[in-house]
Amino acid sequence: MKKPAIILLYLFSIIKLSFAQQAVTVKTPKAVLDDFMTKRFGMFIHFGPVTLRGTEIGWSRNKEVAQDDYDNLYMEFNPVLFNADAIVKAAKDAGMKYLVITAKHHDGFALWPSAFTDYNISKTPYKRDMVAELATASKKQGMFFCIYHTVLDWHDPNYPIHNPYDSTKNVKGDMVAFKTQMKNELKELITKYHPYLLWFDGYWEKPWTNTDGQEIYKFIKSVDPNVIVNNRLGKESEKLNDQSVGDYLTPEQRIGQLNMNEPWESCITICQQWAWKPNDKMKTVQECIQTLVKTAAGNGNLLFNVGPMPDGRIEARQVETLQQMGLWLKKYGESIYDTKGGPIAPNDNYAVTRKGNKIYLHVFQKKGDKIVLPNLPGVNITNAYVLGGTKVNYKPDATGYIIDLPQTLPDANSNVIVLELNKNAEEIPVIAAGK
Repeated sequence: MKKPAIILLYLFSIIKLSFAQQAVTVKTPKAVLDDFMTKRFGMFIHFGPVTLRGTEIGWSRNKEVAQDDYDNLYMEFNPVLFNADAIVKAAKDAGMKYLVITAKHHDGFALWPSAFTDYNISKTPYKRDMVAELATASKKQGMFFCIYHTVLDWHDPNYPIHNPYDSTKNVKGDMVAFKTQMKNELKELITKYHPYLLWFDGYWEKPWTNTDGQEIYKFIKSVDPNVIVNNRLGKESEKLNDQSVGDYLTPEQRIGQLNMNEPWESCITICQQWAWKPNDKMKTVQECIQTLVKTAAGNGNLLFNVGPMPDGRIEARQVETLQQMGLWLKKYGESIYDTKGGPIAPNDNYAVTRKGNKIYLHVFQKKGDKIVLPNLPGVNITNAYVLGGTKVNYKPDATGYIIDLPQTLPDANSNVIVLELNKNAEEIPVIAAGK
C-alpha cells in the first residue's frame, strides 16, 4: 500500500474512532441539566383507563383487576371533565415549574393517538389527545412540559413478559422489534410534543439490558440532543457512573440524601397510590411543604404526584393542598428556587438551602428557644432575620452559631430565617449537622 493511502486510512480510522467515542459519551448539555435543577418543584400525573377501577396503574393488571377486564377498560374511558388548562393552572398555582404526564405506563395504553399502536386514546369514547392538550396548556402558561414513557410493556406482543405475577403467561417476544416500536413512539412524542424531559421507568425486568438502554438514549439524543432523560433507561439506578444511562437520579417515595455531586429528583405521591384511589390517605399540608423543603435542602428536585379521578379532574382536596403549597412558596420561594442544598443535611427540626451570600434556615418546629448550627469554616454571619419579618439575634460559641428563635414562629408549616454571610454560601463544603 502506498504511503498516501496509508495516511488516508489512518485519518479515516481516527475520524471513525472519534465519532464512535462521541456516540458513547453523548450526554445532555450541562447547562440544560443545571437549568432543570433550579426548578425544584414539578407535578407528576399518573392517569389512564385503570382509574375506572381505582386501582394502581399497571401493577393491578392480573392482580386486583383481571387482564381481560383491565385491557378493555379503554372502551369505557371517557374523562369528560379533563381540562388541561385547569390542571396546568393547579400546578402553576402550587408553585410548580414543570409537569410530567404518564403518556404510556406499563399497561401499554397510550394517552396520545399514536400511529404505531391501536391501544391508544383515539380508540376510547373520549378520543381527544391528552398529551397534546397538556403540552399546549403548559406552553401557554409557562410550564415546562415533560413526558413519562415506560421501558417495559406488558401489553405489547413483542415484549416477552405479559404477566409479572405468572411466568406461564409470558411469551417468547422479539426485543429487536420491541425496541423499534419504542423508537417510533419516542420519535413521535418528541417531534409532535417537544418535551423538555423524558421520564422512564420499568427498567428492572430481565428482557431489558443496560445495552438496550444505551441504544435508546443515543437514539433520543439523535432526535433531540437537549431533551433531559432520567436514569431509568439502564439497569443502574442508585448512582451515576460509567454504566448508568441517563442524566439524573430518581429516588422514589423517599427524600434523597444530601448530594452536591449528582443531580437528583425525588418522585413522591401526594396520597398513597400513584393512580387515583377512592378515599386514599393524603399527606397534610405540613408534610407536603416540609417534603419540598427537605428535598431542596438535599440539593434535589421534588416531582410531586397527583392522580386524576375517572372524570379527569384532580380531587378538590388535592388541589386545595397544592394551593396551600403555592401560597407558602409565594412568601418563601426565594429560599427554594434556584438555590443549592446544604451545607448541612436536613433533619427533623430544620433544613438549610443557600444562594449567594445567604443561608436559608428552614425551621420546622420549635424545640427550645434556639438552634445551634455547626461551625461554618472561614465564615461569619453578618445579619439574621425572619424572611419578610423581624431581626433575629445570633452569636458564635465554641461549637458554632447559636440562633435565637422568635417567641412565636410565624408559619405552622415551615419558617425561614435568613443568615447573611461575609462570603458566598455556595462555596462552603458539606459539614456535620447541628441540633
